[in-house]
Amino acid sequence: MMMTNFLIATTLAVCASAFAATETPASNNSGVNERDRSATELTAEDQGNSERDIDLTRKIRQEVVKSDTLSTDAQNIKIITVNGRVTLKGPVKSQAERDQLLRISRKIAGNAKINNEIEVAK
Repeated sequence: MMMTNFLIATTLAVCASAFAATETPASNNSGVNERDRSATELTAEDQGNSERDIDLTRKIRQEVVKSDTLSTDAQNIKIITVNGRVTLKGPVKSQAERDQLLRISRKIAGNAKINNEIEVAK
C-alpha cells in the first residue's frame, strides 16, 4: 500500500513538472489593453447594429478568412463598422498583410471609409 502511494505521488509529481515545463508565458500586451480602455477607442461592443454595418463587417470578414495567404493573426483582426465607417484593429505579422487587409476592406467598403489601426508586430 505504501509503495503504491509512493508510485502515485511520484507519477503526479513528474506529470506536474512536465506540464509546467510546457506552459508558455503570457504575452505582454498591457499597453494595447490600456489603449483599448480609453473611451475614444472602438471595441467589438461598438459594432453598429444597422443592416448595412453588419453586412459590411460580414463581407470583409468573409474575404479576410478566405485568404490563404494571411496568418491567423491577420485573419483575426477586429473589424468594427459604425455608420458605414470601418475600423480595422489588431496585430499582423508583416506590412504585406496589413496592405492586403486594407485592399480587401477598401474593395468592399470604399477607400474613404476605412480607419486603419492595424499594427505590424515587431
